[in-house]
Amino acid sequence: MVNVQEKNTKTSKFKNQSGKKEWSERVVQIGRVTKVCKGGKKLSFRAVVIIGNEMGQVGVGVGKADDVINAITKGITDAKRHLISVKLTKNSTISHLTIGNFGSARALLKPASEGTGVIAGSSIRTILELVGVKNILAKQLGSNNILNNARATICALEKLKTPAEVAQNRNIPLEKIY
Repeated sequence: MVNVQEKNTKTSKFKNQSGKKEWSERVVQIGRVTKVCKGGKKLSFRAVVIIGNEMGQVGVGVGKADDVINAITKGITDAKRHLISVKLTKNSTISHLTIGNFGSARALLKPASEGTGVIAGSSIRTILELVGVKNILAKQLGSNNILNNARATICALEKLKTPAEVAQNRNIPLEKIY
């Protein structure tokens, strides 16, 4: 299996009728995959696509097809099926430290102060930019697999809770959390 990687090669914006930006999509990886059949090897392509609206929603999708464009299209529709919502704080960061696991990949996400920027690498950075995070520290641990790191980041973002949710779960007033 030959693997061809293209970092953030294609960025496009989907627009609604009013002309506002609705969804951004980035192709994180395109890989050539082969399947051994009776008549020889069958070549196809796999595309890992991340979409987000930079207002708290993001999704990761994978598409496989005989040509690259169809693989990307399938990846976009798969990402739209797997959207998650993330609550961000006032200064565009996350509310608390979180770690996400997927396979052997781990993603550590730490909130950062205003002006820090997005300090992350690989597909983790792409996901955090497309979800709308402006200040965060992130680290990929374990695996270097782009797809597994993206899914570990999604798992970490799903674990996030707002202070109001924590206060409600613990049956204490919100002021005690702070």
